[in-house]
Amino acid sequence: MKKIIAVIVGILVGIQSIWIFPGEKCVCAEELPGSQENQQEQEAEPEEMSKSVEVAAPSAILMEASNGQVIYEKSADQKLAPASVTKVMTLLLIFDALEEGKIRLEDSVTVSEYAASMGGSQVFLEPGETQTVDTMIKCIAVASANDACVAMAEHLCGSEEAFVSQMNQRAKELGMKNTSFLNCNGLDADGHKTTAKDIALMSRELITKYPKIHEYSMIWMENITHVTEKGETEFGLANTNKLVRQYEYTTGLKTGSTGQAKFCISATAEKDGVELIAVIMAAPDPKQRFRDATTLLNYGFGICRRYQEEKVRPVGEAKVIRGVKKTAKAKQKEPFAYVDTKGLDLTGMKRKVVWNKKIQAPIRKGQVLGMSVYYLNGEKVGNVEIVATEAVGEITYKTAAKEAARSFLL
Repeated sequence: MKKIIAVIVGILVGIQSIWIFPGEKCVCAEELPGSQENQQEQEAEPEEMSKSVEVAAPSAILMEASNGQVIYEKSADQKLAPASVTKVMTLLLIFDALEEGKIRLEDSVTVSEYAASMGGSQVFLEPGETQTVDTMIKCIAVASANDACVAMAEHLCGSEEAFVSQMNQRAKELGMKNTSFLNCNGLDADGHKTTAKDIALMSRELITKYPKIHEYSMIWMENITHVTEKGETEFGLANTNKLVRQYEYTTGLKTGSTGQAKFCISATAEKDGVELIAVIMAAPDPKQRFRDATTLLNYGFGICRRYQEEKVRPVGEAKVIRGVKKTAKAKQKEPFAYVDTKGLDLTGMKRKVVWNKKIQAPIRKGQVLGMSVYYLNGEKVGNVEIVATEAVGEITYKTAAKEAARSFLL
C-alpha cells in the first residue's frame, strides 16, 4: 500500500509542474467603460493653446499632480531665489516626521532665542515660549512664519543646519537637480536657489503624499495664543495666499516674496478630479503672481480630462505552482484613473492583465501577483497592481499523500 501511495504522490508532483504559468500571460485587451470627466469640446488643440497662453513672470511651470506631467513651462530650469516657497520643503520634512512617528501634532515645541530672532514674516514667538506642532504648522502654512520654521527645524534635528542638510537630501531624492537650500525659511542668502520645476516636484510630493496639508493651507484666518511670562495674548494668522479667496478651485499651497526673489507662488487647485500645480517665480508684483497662476490653472483645466473606472473589473484567478490549490483568487487593487493632457480620445482605453512569472506557493493574502496594464492608442499610460485575495499553502509530501489517498479511496 505504501508503494502505491508513493507512486501516486510522484505522479501528483509531476502533474504539479504542469501548473507552471509559462512566462507572462496577458488577458485579451478589452475596451473599458470608465467615465471621462471634463470632456467638453475644446475650442483649440492643446498645442495651439500652449502657444497662446502667456504669463508675465520670467519663470513658470504647470504640472498635473497625479502623474507629474508638465503641461506648460517657461524657463522652468532657471535657478532663482524662491523666498518662502522654500517652506514647502520644510513642511514636507515635518509631515515625513509625523508619518514616521518621530513627532506628534500635540507635541510641545520650545522656541529658542535664535528662532525668535528671525526677521521677515513671523508670528513673534518669544524665547522659551512653547507651541504645539499643530500650531507651528499653521503658523508656517498660513502666515509663512520664519520663526516657526526655525523652531521646528531645531525641534526635529537639533539645529537649523542639520535640518537644512536633510532638506537638500530630500531634494536630491525627488530629482530636484537645480536646488540648493541654505536655510529653512527662504530668507535671502547667496546660493539659496531653486527652480520652478523643482518647486513643482516638491509641491507634488507634499500634496500627493500628505493631502492633510490642504487643511492647513486653506485656513483663511485663525488666532493662536502666545503664552509667555508676560501672560496670554491672542495673535491673528492671515493667509498670504489670496487665491484661497479669489480662485474657487484653490487647494493651497505657498507664497513667497523677498527683495531678491520678488514675488513667487506654488499654487495648487483641483477641479473635476484633476489636480494641478502652478509655480510662478520672480513676478514683478504680488497681484501679477496671482494673475499668472490663475492663467495657468485655467489653461490646464481647459485641456485636462480625467478617465476614471467606475468600479474594479474582474481579473480571473492566477495559476499557482506547487500549491495546495491550482489557482489563487485575485483582484485588481483599485479602480484605474488617468489624466490626459494631450486632448486624446479616452474612449479607446484598453486593459491587459499581466501575471507575474512563476507564481509559486506559498501565497499570502494581499501578495502582488501581477498588473492590470492600461493602454491608450497602443501606448502604456498606467497600471494597477493585482493582489491575492486568499492564501494558498505550499504542497508538501504530507498534503500530497492526503490528496493521493483521498483520490485513491474515491
